[in-house]
Amino acid sequence: MNRRLPTAAAALVVALCLGAAPAGATSGVGTAHGFASHQLLVKFAGASTVRTVPLPARVGVPEAAAALRDSPRVQYAAPNYIATASTAPEEPLATVPNDPGPISGPPGPPGGWVLKQWNFLPWEGGATPLLPLSPGGIDAVGAWKHLEEVGHPGGEGVTVAVLDTGVAYRAKGTNFRRSPDFSSGQFVKGYDFVDNDRLPLDENGHGTHVAGTIAEKTNNGIGLTGLAFRAKLMPVRVLDKHGRGRADDIAKGIRFAVASGADVINMSFNFGCDREVPGVEEALRQAYRRGVIAVASIGNLGSETCVAPPATGSHVIGVGGSTEGGCLGSYSLSGKGVDVIAPGGGFPATGCPSVLSDPIYQVTLKEGSARDFGEPSDYVGTSMAAAHVSGLAAMILASGTIDPKAKKKGKVGAVTQRLRQTARDLGLPATRQGAGLIDAAKATEPSA
Repeated sequence: MNRRLPTAAAALVVALCLGAAPAGATSGVGTAHGFASHQLLVKFAGASTVRTVPLPARVGVPEAAAALRDSPRVQYAAPNYIATASTAPEEPLATVPNDPGPISGPPGPPGGWVLKQWNFLPWEGGATPLLPLSPGGIDAVGAWKHLEEVGHPGGEGVTVAVLDTGVAYRAKGTNFRRSPDFSSGQFVKGYDFVDNDRLPLDENGHGTHVAGTIAEKTNNGIGLTGLAFRAKLMPVRVLDKHGRGRADDIAKGIRFAVASGADVINMSFNFGCDREVPGVEEALRQAYRRGVIAVASIGNLGSETCVAPPATGSHVIGVGGSTEGGCLGSYSLSGKGVDVIAPGGGFPATGCPSVLSDPIYQVTLKEGSARDFGEPSDYVGTSMAAAHVSGLAAMILASGTIDPKAKKKGKVGAVTQRLRQTARDLGLPATRQGAGLIDAAKATEPSA
């Protein structure tokens, strides 16, 4: 993209900025939620796009933004904020899927996934009596049965964009290989907005884990299971190998997903508390107008202190985290942006009677590697919870339970309402649980 400003606009920026900031003013990226140094996101009056504007070295970012906002020629100006990933420190499925669980070490038995993926088990008498019950489960098996019955197994026909650190979706040279529990046919073309190329490969593991929860291959005799296992995945890299991403790249990633035909967008990351991120907000409004379901993690206590963007964006489904014991996660934040909660694993909040605290298991990269895979035991948080809701949103779209005549905006509202109406009330305030813990079987049930 050409980032040069027209001469008159550039002169305006320099004049206003130099007049507002004292010599020696500095800016940079903070340790948690800072902003890109020496940059502003500026939308000039009458312009159709937001520009990333370079600043002189001695101009402070906050001072420059304040000065530009006072100009009648500027619609808005904001720092290029940094978001961080929200992690806390093809056969019929009439029976239990045959995925064995581990992909390394001693092989697990067919169906061994149930020993690790408590989050997909029924929490009460489910569709398959062979399965154990899990108090924190969302009954994925019941949902799979419903989708088989309507001819759209595993969310077939729906595309989910994963805006994250990338996905291990293909091999490249000797440094990258595809996760063994994905197939090449699961993916549509994505983009890497960090390195500005067409290979959004994962260098972290977070994005591959999230994508695995949404749509890891199921009933293939390998590894673990995914929710919407026949949905298409669109990898969109907006976070770097450290799990951090700039607001302008994230806004471009959202727009790319919308333009490229995504039905659902998953965003397992957060900006800082009370940040105004207008470019991202505009992109989310565009997604809503086009009928694209946007799902975001609300953030985790310890990384954030309040429910934060993009979960607070217009018509975004904000997701908190729950535990194996069916409790609110100790990390899950409170606020008006919480719509529902979903499995995030980890320790329960104070007052929960259950001490069950297993993490969320999926096949992903081992730490420090871009080619070796396992099932790490340290993935806990609202990032994982958001992935469950994105997978379920895809399944709802495929289930036929949403009025096919619903207009684009109406479709977003209908999916959100469906998630909320079928959620399991845990008896907590709405600011903590939203409508409650998602129930995949009920959300995809024709009569629900």
